[in-house]
Amino acid sequence: MSATRRQVLTRTGAVGTGIAFSGAFAELFAGTAAARGNGGYGPLIPDPDGMLDLPRGFRYKVLSREGDQLRSGEGPVPTNHDGMAAFAGRRGRVHLVRNHENRHNGRIGVPTVEGLTYDPMGKGGCTALELDGRNNVRNEYVAIAGTAVNCAGGPSPWGTWLTCEETEDKAGTNGYTKDHGFIFEVDGGDPHRTGAVPLTAMGRFQHEAIAIDPRSGIVYETEDAFERPFGLFYRFLPHKPLGGTGSLRAGGALEAMRVPGVADLSEIQEIGASFDRIEWVPVPDSQAKETPIRLQDFGPKGITHAQKLEGCYWGGTSVYFISSFARSSEGSAGDHFGQVWKYEPHRRRLTLVIVFGPDTDIQLPGESPDNICLAPSGGLMVCEDGGGVQHVYGLTKRGDVYPMARNAQNIGTETEPEWGEFAGVAFSPDGDTMYVNCYTPGTTFAVTGRWH
Repeated sequence: MSATRRQVLTRTGAVGTGIAFSGAFAELFAGTAAARGNGGYGPLIPDPDGMLDLPRGFRYKVLSREGDQLRSGEGPVPTNHDGMAAFAGRRGRVHLVRNHENRHNGRIGVPTVEGLTYDPMGKGGCTALELDGRNNVRNEYVAIAGTAVNCAGGPSPWGTWLTCEETEDKAGTNGYTKDHGFIFEVDGGDPHRTGAVPLTAMGRFQHEAIAIDPRSGIVYETEDAFERPFGLFYRFLPHKPLGGTGSLRAGGALEAMRVPGVADLSEIQEIGASFDRIEWVPVPDSQAKETPIRLQDFGPKGITHAQKLEGCYWGGTSVYFISSFARSSEGSAGDHFGQVWKYEPHRRRLTLVIVFGPDTDIQLPGESPDNICLAPSGGLMVCEDGGGVQHVYGLTKRGDVYPMARNAQNIGTETEPEWGEFAGVAFSPDGDTMYVNCYTPGTTFAVTGRWH
């Protein structure tokens, strides 16, 4: 841990190339095409309709807008579009499953539907869009209702969406009739098959995202806690791993990650810093009946926290998770503008593979990477969640950052403009379409063009 930045880069073969992540990061791009040149598709062209700015040669289609009527007739399209995933349907169709991060006072809640509603006082949930091969919307309907603050989640290996509640509100708080802070499984093609059943064994806390090891079935979970002590990184060991839809309801054990000697991941600033013998500690009370999990007693060695733990995804043989930022002024041990961590289960090794920010070689023009997905053409797509104009950025495996989309919808005033964040970036199963949400005003786009 005393290695200098140059020593770390020398060890990973990155000196002189401007690459700001370790060689292990290349695993994430395994099986994808290499990006050409320095990556990118040129400057963004202002959209005359004031919706979405894209590079020349790309075009968008608005699939859904908040306030419009759902094709199913169940009610209006809810607000606060967030995490999302695309799944292959029958006859070449695509099912988009989309979160709505509505709190108790959400402006347009997810309509309640019999058999799909957990708590009738919850305004969050998911809607689903059925698209044909040309991205025409054939149907749009409620996939789960009565949940709260559905932020992100993740796909399962068997083709369902796990939607995460980013709240710890209990029954009797903010009008709720049931406890919240759970994960729910959603079948976008047939929501009544999964219903509205909380996966309680996976813990009750401020969930953000999940990723599943396709070999072992272990589920990794991030916690986006807003105040100190910050969130934890968890793993769930299911009793019935990889058993298909409903298998996670069979229960399992929840554990939290301990990095020996590290109380806060923001302490670590050197790209390539690596820790072996990562420990997994049983959670004392996974339902947080009296005390939030991050405040519970994990023994004299404590537990490892991190601010703004958000995106989580599986790549190669490892799980990657994001800390969007850390600020010492808010209680973190250090400051950064975004980190990507890699955990290798077979080695019990944790490695810091990317740091965004002005003092690194990867300088995200804005701030705070949030949702991230792999692009089938090679590289990553990163949703920005910060102040000012909001973008989707591309990141090549050479470390080049380029703008892919810019939100042109001003929700402020002419003198004090404001733009909503992007969320839920995902690609169609054939890799030809990028889907992405604008959080406010809630808008779902399909972006097509000549991907490298």
